[in-house]
Amino acid sequence: MNEVRTLLTGRGLVESPRWHGDRLYFSDWSAGEVVAVDLAGRSEVIVQVESLPLCTAWLPDGRLVIVSSPDGRLLRREPDGSLVTHADLGQPGWNDIVVDGRGNAYVNRAGFNPMAGEAFKPGFVALVTADGSARQVADDIAFPNGMAVTPDNATLIVADSYRHSLVAFDIGADGGLSNRRVWAELGEGTPDGICLDAQGAVWYADVPNQQCVRVAEGGAVLQVIELDRGCFAGALGGPNGTTLFMVAAEWRGMSEMVPPGTGRVLAVQVEVPGAGWP
Repeated sequence: MNEVRTLLTGRGLVESPRWHGDRLYFSDWSAGEVVAVDLAGRSEVIVQVESLPLCTAWLPDGRLVIVSSPDGRLLRREPDGSLVTHADLGQPGWNDIVVDGRGNAYVNRAGFNPMAGEAFKPGFVALVTADGSARQVADDIAFPNGMAVTPDNATLIVADSYRHSLVAFDIGADGGLSNRRVWAELGEGTPDGICLDAQGAVWYADVPNQQCVRVAEGGAVLQVIELDRGCFAGALGGPNGTTLFMVAAEWRGMSEMVPPGTGRVLAVQVEVPGAGWP
């Protein structure tokens, strides 16, 4: 297997990797920063947003959309660098986001705040259409995390961390979801961020098991990359789409913060390029 190399180190809770243009963009939740890093490890802070979680996606026109979780908004970064409201989600507490090829944004939310000791309640997925309107399109996801959309804009896959599974939905012409099904049972796997490749497999990051795993529909394990710390998310990109970027940090549970400086951006070459979104 190809060697895992470190692109960037000394970060906090790193999440939401997205390849765009010729750089990887990721969020440092500890610092409230969206950062871009190139393949040589040169990095710069793109925007600062005090949000936990702090997840991002790219619209088809190349503008960045940011989940501002505390005030329940999607922010959009304009070409001049200013931030404007893309959509009002109506309540705080939102987590991950994926935007499909038509500009529809899917945003998910846990039904409770585990860091505040709240009692468990299932989460859900909302759709934000290009005009900024939002509506709930799926429910009963125990703990929704990473999401991905297939290249044909026909299927949304959602990581359900607490149920150790990937769940799929058909995407309708209006962006609505139907035909809910389990895409893959993961056994002891605990999926966080996910991405798709051109063979239809999913890479899922696993924090407690400190690995990034490639699985086929149905759950067959195709490849495992072991790390020395929790893997929060992965993204495929690079010049040929065959670089798997992984964001990882030490993890000591929901009740403790990630130790400062343990966040890293890692990269490894894989055989199958990325596909779909993110």
